[in-house]
Amino acid sequence: MEQRDLEERRDAGADPDERVIVDRVYSAVMEHRLPPRTKLSEAALCETFGVGRMRVRRSLLLLASQGIVELHSNRGAYVACPTAEEADEVFEARLMIESRLVETMAEGVPPTVIDGLRRHLTLEDEARLRRERSRIIRLSGEFHVELAKGHGNAVLVRFVRELVTRTSLIVGLFGVTKEATCPEDEHRGIVDAVAGGDGAGAAEMMRRHLEHIRNGLDLGREEIERPDLTRILAATPGG
Repeated sequence: MEQRDLEERRDAGADPDERVIVDRVYSAVMEHRLPPRTKLSEAALCETFGVGRMRVRRSLLLLASQGIVELHSNRGAYVACPTAEEADEVFEARLMIESRLVETMAEGVPPTVIDGLRRHLTLEDEARLRRERSRIIRLSGEFHVELAKGHGNAVLVRFVRELVTRTSLIVGLFGVTKEATCPEDEHRGIVDAVAGGDGAGAAEMMRRHLEHIRNGLDLGREEIERPDLTRILAATPGG
């Protein structure tokens, strides 16, 4: 499931080197290892991945198209940094889209979809048992993308993936409490409600779930680390 998600992020025109860069930056953002406003130096990326500037620049364009990177003329590329207003808009959009998404899914999805979601929950459980914090964060976000995939609407999947990525940036910037990440039992409750055909219950659980995350933010806080870009991106994603 995780590998399929990586494959679906790959642009048809990207060569393998570009896909590696895109996937590595995406994973680092999702795992909160690469915080907002981090400068993505072309020279550092070239050295880290052993590629030329043209491949790095194409990779940055792909990341910018996904809302992960912001490109500034004469300044370079930076990990996107949502404002407090944008954070509110992201959660408003997620509340509208995802509550309705699970409500309609409860009207009937193939058993294979529920089985896939439960396998994802098992991966989350395993990551918690091993206390793999970065992997827990990434899998928690990817759960919401897997829900959208289960709905079967490709356009919706792209919207949800971008919203989830923006949420990861928001939590990395403004998150101050444990509730700013997905509470561990709530994903299972949502899947159970969908599997049981309880659309209203699934929608309400999703609303509470997203509100828990939103309530764990301090939108007046903007403390940003200055990470070692080469060290972070040279590591294997999810490791």
